Amino acid sequence: MMNPASYSSVPDAIRARRTIRHYQPTPIPADQLRELLDLTLEAPSSWNFQCRSVVVVSDEEGREGLVRATDGQPQPAEAPVTLVFVAELQSWREDQSDIYQQARDNGAWNEEFIAMFAEAGQAFQHDLAERGLLREYAVKDAMIAATYCMLAATSMGYATAPMNGWDEQEVKKAIGIDGRDDLAIALLLSIGVAAEERLHPGRRPHERNVFYGRYGQSR
Repeated sequence: MMNPASYSSVPDAIRARRTIRHYQPTPIPADQLRELLDLTLEAPSSWNFQCRSVVVVSDEEGREGLVRATDGQPQPAEAPVTLVFVAELQSWREDQSDIYQQARDNGAWNEEFIAMFAEAGQAFQHDLAERGLLREYAVKDAMIAATYCMLAATSMGYATAPMNGWDEQEVKKAIGIDGRDDLAIALLLSIGVAAEERLHPGRRPHERNVFYGRYGQSR
């Protein structure tokens, strides 16, 4: 849609984004999709464990599976791409050495920090496991990535639809992770060229949703 020099600003993308249900069949060029995914994966995550992945669904079979999983919603059928954000509940238990090596190579973390961070991060995750909160935290990380993706797509001139109303097991079947209890579906996000215009429905005033110091407390 656009070259990088003409991307809209973050504030403009936030104000321009609307949820679009109907799409033109125009494909997303591979280089732009790659750029969008790169920006998506820049999202922060707890302890930088990056316990989230993105499944790019663009083939006919996968899109049909997502239509079934969403009870016939039109977005997966019409949009050229639907991204499925997967929360990885147990990936923190795997080898994290590549994360620490990247931080070394980038000059971001020294050896003392890595040793401390690795130990503290693992302790934090073990505590989450004991309290039954692994899914909640992994889904949070996946949702942050999805938000980055929505705004990046908008800045590139694409429409999006963050989708609720899906059957998790059916979504898992559509992306090949049926039966994986260590993985959870956080969000479906359709992306493409809009085939409709949606006006801003408005937001409540600050006085209704912004508080200072304590919930319910105005300035």
